[in-house]
Amino acid sequence: MEEMKKLPESEFEIMMAVWEHPGPATSELLLERLNKSWKKPTLLSFLSRLCERGFLKCEKQGKINVYTPLVAREDYVRQESAGFLRRVHLGSLTALVASLYDGKAVSKKDLEELEEFIKGAKE
Repeated sequence: MEEMKKLPESEFEIMMAVWEHPGPATSELLLERLNKSWKKPTLLSFLSRLCERGFLKCEKQGKINVYTPLVAREDYVRQESAGFLRRVHLGSLTALVASLYDGKAVSKKDLEELEEFIKGAKE
């Protein structure tokens, strides 16, 4: 699969709102869901950029535009996670988990869940 471009924070938030909505989303719905102080032209600019970059498809339905994701959330998150792991932890999952645990971002319960996941992945 072709590598996707990394999304800036604001565009990522918009994509999250689109991915969480069942079916196509309108700009009005997205403005409501995002809970930002953006004006409609600001959001439309972001949506246009996401369409140009191949993340969204825009279709006219009557007088309104509806936006549908062209990239699956899982695919984007998988690529970003792998890139983060490579860049920040030199590809070491152990180093990532250790840094989260040392920084108190991961609890013992989280580690137990991870252990169960690893056991299941091995089978």
